[in-house]
Amino acid sequence: MRISVSSDMDEPVARLLVAELRRRGHDVRTYGALEPGADSRWAVCSEAAARDVAAAAADQAVVCCWTGTGASIAANKVPGVRAALCADAVTADGARRWNDANVLALSLRLTSQPVLKEILDAWFSATPSQDAEDLGNVAHVGRLDAGRGTA
Repeated sequence: MRISVSSDMDEPVARLLVAELRRRGHDVRTYGALEPGADSRWAVCSEAAARDVAAAAADQAVVCCWTGTGASIAANKVPGVRAALCADAVTADGARRWNDANVLALSLRLTSQPVLKEILDAWFSATPSQDAEDLGNVAHVGRLDAGRGTA
């Protein structure tokens, strides 16, 4: 799988994330502080990774900042992206299953090595739900991206 990864800081958990994704056999493209000389502002590098997903240059992305909040906000501004801030495996599973999330947002501050591996296990093992209500919600989000949502 092609995965774009961004981080606004060169923190150990960000480096571990890249190494773990590669160990699992994924093709990883890096942005921000993970790429020497690149713009490491969270809004800029998160957008870049999210745009890879929207343009089908990446299958998924993982965006990181100190809390994960800014990275998820920036990624979610890119049409076609459904970014989910996940601090644990249960949330990661639900984000993939019910929301068909295609971008994982992580906190550099709160994500430990064991928790990172649990989150990645859950993220990659979950499959999007085929339940009509879940599909309808994801379709509604797509209409919101296109400016056609309903109240």
